[in-house]
Amino acid sequence: MVHQVLRRFHGSAARPESRPPPPPPPPPPPGDLWERKPDRSVVARGDDPFERAARRDAKTKAAFASAVDAFAEGDKRRRGHVEFIYAALRRMAEFGVERDLAVYNRLLDVFPKEAFVPRNYVQRMFNHYPRQQECAVQILEQMETHGLLPNVETKVLLVQTFGEKSHPLRKYQRMMYWFPKFKHVNPFPVPRQLPQDPVDLARLSLARIANDLDAKVTVYQMPYTDVTETGEEISFPHIVGSQSPDQRELLARHDPSRPVFVEGPFPLWLRTTCVYYYVLRADPLPPGEKVEEPYDPERSLYYPLQLSLDLDRDMGDLGDDFSVDDVDEGPVFAMCMTGRGDQATLNQWISGLQETNAVLGRVPTLFRLDAGPRELQSGPAAAAAQGEPPHPHPEAEPWVPGGGGGGEPAGPPRQEADVTLEEEPPPPPRSSERPPGRRVNNG
Repeated sequence: MVHQVLRRFHGSAARPESRPPPPPPPPPPPGDLWERKPDRSVVARGDDPFERAARRDAKTKAAFASAVDAFAEGDKRRRGHVEFIYAALRRMAEFGVERDLAVYNRLLDVFPKEAFVPRNYVQRMFNHYPRQQECAVQILEQMETHGLLPNVETKVLLVQTFGEKSHPLRKYQRMMYWFPKFKHVNPFPVPRQLPQDPVDLARLSLARIANDLDAKVTVYQMPYTDVTETGEEISFPHIVGSQSPDQRELLARHDPSRPVFVEGPFPLWLRTTCVYYYVLRADPLPPGEKVEEPYDPERSLYYPLQLSLDLDRDMGDLGDDFSVDDVDEGPVFAMCMTGRGDQATLNQWISGLQETNAVLGRVPTLFRLDAGPRELQSGPAAAAAQGEPPHPHPEAEPWVPGGGGGGEPAGPPRQEADVTLEEEPPPPPRSSERPPGRRVNNG
């Protein structure tokens, strides 16, 4: 018989003394948050270096560069650099550096060098450090939006940061391939710097949207300010119009018994600036009164107006009729741009058109003016950038040609035009606003 002896655990009689918890560390001395917490993002803590740079200096390129340098020199490990770069991309337009290539290269230099380079093919295949690579691609996409072509310094910074087989470098290679091909593809490019003078901007806009190269742009009134006898200052806007010889000929053949319409405003975007224009047009003729004029084959040698082609068709297409829905629109006789889109100002434009279009004195004119912005718009400081104060929409009486207004150009007396303001019909009643006495059968 085997007896099992139980082993006992031997312990020491002395127990460890209970030690008090260590005291908390002393609070950091008062100072800049940058020095107290270098391991957290500056932007995430609400301490925006760009806001401090704007308070210290004006919002210039030097202030933006000083904020970027302060972040790069504040922490050698560049903690929170992704959040800082995203904040810098959002604030570039405020400092006016959104089209500066050197500033984008400075932002790419914020990334720690050789820290995100993949070491093997597995890391390259699984998008090594995706947040940092997406941030670099966002920098290149903003450069692409503003039409900036990267240079050799951009490539060197991307190779040092992400390596040869990274997504940002692929993005750089695509930009270097496509940008030179599309640089001069637009035959009518918009100038990079738009004219600050509203009259010059209106000239450029009307010449751009005119369908005829022979269209003549005329300045009917320059902007000026007049002082009345009571000492009140009255500002008069600019009025610039455009009309081609063909439009003048169409207006001369217009039936005086049919009215013409002044419609607008219609928006036109020139880069980040929106201007508004108005048109003088008429309704299309009824089908029975249309006269088909033969095309002149010598009018346009490069772009013929009519083609007679006998194309071979398949057997399956013999029973199908090829048709195109052609929407008939009325002729447009003239266009204009003005700094104030009220009826009195547009009356002055019609009065100026009568000098070369005598038929307007016998044709009734109706105004179809939409409610909405009727002045140049280019951001929050549109009026200040264009040098023209915003004008309210006055409910003024129709201006009568020859009535002694300050904006009428000097010239011989003209025949007054029949001007009428056409009101829009009231909207139809909704289903909940049926006329009384009408029964609705629901069953």
